[in-house]
Amino acid sequence: MKGNYTNLNMYSGINTSGNGTGKMSLGKSIKMYLTIFILTTCIYMALYQYHISREPFAAGEVVKPPLYIITPTYRRPEQLAELTRLGYTLKHVVNLLWLVIEDANKTNPLVGHVLDRIGVPYEYMVAPMPEKYKQTKRAKPRGVSNRNRGLEYLRQHATEGVLYFADDDNTYDISIFEQMRYISKVAMWPVGLVTKTGVSSPIIKDGKLVGFYDGWIGGRKYPVDMAGFAVSVKFLKERPNAQMPFKPGYEEDGFLRSLAPLDSTEIEFLADECRDILTWHTQTKKNAPAQALNRTHYKSTNLEHIDKLLVRP
Repeated sequence: MKGNYTNLNMYSGINTSGNGTGKMSLGKSIKMYLTIFILTTCIYMALYQYHISREPFAAGEVVKPPLYIITPTYRRPEQLAELTRLGYTLKHVVNLLWLVIEDANKTNPLVGHVLDRIGVPYEYMVAPMPEKYKQTKRAKPRGVSNRNRGLEYLRQHATEGVLYFADDDNTYDISIFEQMRYISKVAMWPVGLVTKTGVSSPIIKDGKLVGFYDGWIGGRKYPVDMAGFAVSVKFLKERPNAQMPFKPGYEEDGFLRSLAPLDSTEIEFLADECRDILTWHTQTKKNAPAQALNRTHYKSTNLEHIDKLLVRP
């Protein structure tokens, strides 16, 4: 049997002693090619990313004109809730700066904490009402010092875009923010839940302004709600004396009058040419200040932490 055994290696030309070496060489070659491929891919991706970073914005990626949302606020039980609601609406709007201005002598850490948590770009400032108006027994011009402080900020820091007075107790459809973003001078639109008429709106006929629909005209040239108009920053800055008057009931009218010269034909009409309602003067129900916490009875409980989050006038 042994003599009949044929050694195939004698005739095949295959060197069994070199077979392992051949496999090792093939493995090294594959490994080398894979390494070159990976390195080449990484270099290509790095160069591509650098190229993209150096390219100008594509037409569809041009940064939108900025919006400056001026929100007056004041210390009350509903303050944080209303700022939270408005803030998360504004969070859906790009290229926006939220100017939150409190009627106070110093900022409130609770307000600052809420603004930080929401994450909308903001400036938090104070603008107390002048003492002579605080002492009056008549209606007080609330929010006027706040809004004028916002106008002052824009004159110092803004060069383009649109300003809008957004009170924290209103409700907003975010589409109105995109519509106002491109106005050239002044724009107006309806506001729901205002006075006995249920809406305050410009009256448009054949594409022209023919009057105003509001539950209280009061001799105003522009009987509109604060949430029903926006103004171009450039247009504002061309009128350095424009500001809001400390006259209850006539704040909007006085401010718009101060933007003169302003012809009715220059006013743009948003919300489907004032046929739709995208803002509402909802107003949150007033709440009594929270009663004092019995710290002896509730010592070392979570209520001690929660109590620090309650805003008391």
